[in-house]
Amino acid sequence: MTRLQQLFSLLNFTFIRRQVTTARKQSTVLILCVALSMVTLVALRGFGDSVQRALLRDARSLQAADIVVSSNFPLSQPLLDKLEQIKSTGLAEVARTYEFLSVARVAKGDATLAVNLKVVDAGYPFYGQVTLASGRPFHAVLTSGVIVVAPELLERLQVKVGDALQIGQATLTIGDVVTFEPDRPVNFFTLGPRVFVNSADLAALDLIKPGSRIGYDVLLKVANENNLNRLTDEIRGVLEPQESVQTYRSARSGVQRFFDNLLIFLGLVAIFTLLLAGIGIQSALTALLRERDNTIAVIKTLGATGRFVTVNFLAVVALLGVIGTTLGIGAGLVVEQIFPWLLGNLLPPNVTLAITGRTLGEGVLLGLIVVGCFTVLPLYQLDDLKPNFIFRKEASRLVKRTPYYLVLLALATFFVAMVLWQLQNVRLGLYFVGGIIGLLLLAALLTYGALWALQRVEWRAMPVRQAMRGLFRPRNATHAIVITLSAALAVIFCIYLLEQNLDTAFVESYPQDAPNVVFLDIQPDQVETVAALLGRDADYYPVIRATIAAINGQPIKPAQEERRRGDNLARPFNLTYHDQLAPNEELIRGATLFDPTRPDEAQVSIQSDLLELYDFQLGDRITFRIQGVPLEATVSSIRKRSEDSFRPFFYFVFPTAVLQAAPQTIFTAVRMPPAEIGPLRNRVVAALPNVTVVDITQAVTDAAAIAQRLAQVIRFFSLFSVLAGILIVVSSVFATRQARVQEAVYYKVLGAKRRFVLLVFTVENLLLGLISAGLALLMAQTGSWALCTYLFEIDYHPALGASLLMVAATMALVTVVGMTASLSILESKPILILRELTATE
Repeated sequence: MTRLQQLFSLLNFTFIRRQVTTARKQSTVLILCVALSMVTLVALRGFGDSVQRALLRDARSLQAADIVVSSNFPLSQPLLDKLEQIKSTGLAEVARTYEFLSVARVAKGDATLAVNLKVVDAGYPFYGQVTLASGRPFHAVLTSGVIVVAPELLERLQVKVGDALQIGQATLTIGDVVTFEPDRPVNFFTLGPRVFVNSADLAALDLIKPGSRIGYDVLLKVANENNLNRLTDEIRGVLEPQESVQTYRSARSGVQRFFDNLLIFLGLVAIFTLLLAGIGIQSALTALLRERDNTIAVIKTLGATGRFVTVNFLAVVALLGVIGTTLGIGAGLVVEQIFPWLLGNLLPPNVTLAITGRTLGEGVLLGLIVVGCFTVLPLYQLDDLKPNFIFRKEASRLVKRTPYYLVLLALATFFVAMVLWQLQNVRLGLYFVGGIIGLLLLAALLTYGALWALQRVEWRAMPVRQAMRGLFRPRNATHAIVITLSAALAVIFCIYLLEQNLDTAFVESYPQDAPNVVFLDIQPDQVETVAALLGRDADYYPVIRATIAAINGQPIKPAQEERRRGDNLARPFNLTYHDQLAPNEELIRGATLFDPTRPDEAQVSIQSDLLELYDFQLGDRITFRIQGVPLEATVSSIRKRSEDSFRPFFYFVFPTAVLQAAPQTIFTAVRMPPAEIGPLRNRVVAALPNVTVVDITQAVTDAAAIAQRLAQVIRFFSLFSVLAGILIVVSSVFATRQARVQEAVYYKVLGAKRRFVLLVFTVENLLLGLISAGLALLMAQTGSWALCTYLFEIDYHPALGASLLMVAATMALVTVVGMTASLSILESKPILILRELTATE
C-alpha cells in the first residue's frame, strides 16, 4: 500500500463532517479569511490582465502609428529630409500632428475657453479610429474650416454643432463631437477640452510663433513590417538630441505607465491584505481546534493515533480552504466589476473586464498555498495535545522545536516570493518587504509597550479592571489583533491625512494674493498690448525652450536619464534671462549672480534643486541646444529659493545680453476677481489670438478631482486590510470562548447581573479598539507629517477633529464586532455553562 493510500485510509468522513457542522462559526470565519486572502489579488490580476490585453491588442492604436517621432521643438532639417525620402520612396505613409494650448472664443458672443488643440494631417490616425457622436467618418467631417470638439466644450461654452468658434486668426465651424480618441484613451489632467483641427487650417490659425510651446509629432505607417526596425534606425541616425523616435512595440503610452504604476501600488496593498488575512486564517483555525480540544483528547484516549487526528483535521482544513478559495474567486469577479465605478473616466473605454483561465488557475494555486502556509502551525500543535487534557482543562502550549522555525522561514519566503511575483522588480520588491517588516515591527513594538504600560495601571472601576484582565486571558490574540489592526489602520489613516493636507495646501488654502490667471505665449512685441489690456502692474518672464546636450564636454545620455524616477536632465528646460537676483532667492555659491569681470563670456546661474540630478560646481560648462543651435555657458552661481511663494522660478538664468535675441515667448500671471477673468480673456483673445489665458483655480480643481478619485481607489482596497483585522477580532473571541465562558460563570455565580457581564465585555472591546486606533493614529500622524514636511514640503495640519472621529469609528466597529461574536456567551445560563465546562464531547 502506497503512502497516499495509507493516508487516505485514515480519513473518516463522518468525523470530518461533524467537525465542520459543530463549529459553524469558526468554520465560517476560516472560510472568510481564506476568501479575503485572495479576493483582492484575484480581482487585481484579472483587471490587470484585462487592461494589458487591451493595451497589447491596441498597441498600434495607442500610438496611432507604427513609428512615432516626437519633439517639443520644430523638427530639424535632416529629420525632415529623411522623412520626405521615406515617404517619396513608398516605404511608409507619413502624417504630422501639432498639439498645443490655445483659447477658443464663440464667434457670436464673448465666451472663451482654454482648449487643447490637435492639428492633424489626413492620414491621422493610421491605426484605431476617432469616433464621432454622429457616427460619420472622422476625416469626412474634419475638413478645412470645420473642427471636431470634445463634448465638454459644448457644455462649457454653451454652443452646439454648427456654431462657429474663433481660434487664433481663423473662424471655424463645429462639425461634430469626438467620443473616443485612440491615442488618448485616458482623460488625464489637461488644461482644456480637445479640439481637432485639419492641418489645412494651420496657417490660418497663425498660432505657432518663435518659442511657442508646441508638441511636434510625425506618425509613420510602414508598408512592410519587416522594414520597421531598419526605418527606425535610419531615423534615429539623423535625430537631434531634442528629438526622439519609438515604435509601437517599444513605446509606453501614458495610459500604460499610469496603469502599471497603479496596479503595482494596489498589488502591494493586496499583498499586505493577504498577509493580514493569513494571520486571520491561523487565528481562526486555532479557534476551531480549541473548540475540538475535548474531542481530540477523547479520541486519543480511545486509541486514535496522532496521524489519524492530523490527517482528518487536515482534510477539514482542505474542505474549508476549497470553499474559501471558491468564494474568494467569486468575490474577485465581483470586485473586478467595481473598477469602472472606482476609476470613472480614468479607465480606457476599450477594456473588456474578464477573468482568464490562467487567472483562475493562479487563484486556486494561491488559495492552496495560503491555506497550507498559515495552517501548518496550528495543525502542528495537535501533537502536543495529550489525552489527560480532559482532566486538566489547561491550555496546550506550543513547543517551539526546529519544525516550528522552519515553518516560519517558509512563511517569510512565501511572502517575499509573492511580492517579487507581483512586482516583477527585485529592488522595489525588497524595498516593500523592508517597509512592511518595518511597519509591523513598529506596530509590534508600540503594541507591547502600550499593553505593558496598561497592565501596570491600577484601575479602580471594577468593569475596567475585569476588562483589562480579559485582554490578557489565555489564548487571547490581543497582541496579534492590535498589531494587525493598527498596521492596517495606519495605512488608511495616513492616506486620509495626506489627502487632507494636500487638499489644504493646494486647493483650499490657495493664497488670496496668489496669481489665479496665467497668460502664455506672449510674443515680445505684444507685451505692451497685454499690459494695456490688463490695466495693472505685472511681472513679465521671458521663456526660451532648450535641452542640455552636454556637461563639461560629456554628452547627456537620454535613455539613461529617463530611467531616473522623477526629474532628469534629458527633458526640455525653460531658460530665462535677467541681471538681478529674484526677491525670493539667495545665492549659496558665488559672490554675485554673474561675474562682472567676464562680460563677454556666456554665464548661467543654476537653481539648487539641480544638485540632486548632478553635482554642479562653479566653473562647470553646460552645453544647451536652443532650437538646434548650441550654446555653451559657464556656471557662475548657484541659487536657492529663500521662501516659498507663487513667484515662478527657473533652473537656469542667463544674463540679458546672452539670450535676449533668442526665440522666446513671455508669460505673466496676475490676481484678479473671478468675475473679471472671463471678460479679460475675451478682450485678450480678441486682440491677440495667439495668447493663451489659463484660469489656475479651475486647473487646480481639476487636478484635485483626479487625486480624490485615486485616493478613493486606494481607500477601497485598504479597507480589505481592516476587514482582515476584524476577522482576527472575531476569531480571537471564538478562540477564547472557554475562558470567556468561565468568566461569565464566575460573574453570575457571584451574583453579577447580565448587565455587568455585558459591561465588562463591552469595555474590553472598547479598549481593544482604542489601543489599535490610537497606535494607528500615532504612526499615521508621524508618517504623514514626515511625508508632508520632507517629500511634499508643505505645512502639516494634524486634522485633530477627523483623527478623533476615525478613532471613535474604529472603537465602535471593534466593539460591535466583538460583542456580536460574544452574544451566545452572554445569553448562556450558568447551569448550562457549568455543564459545558464539565462535559466531554
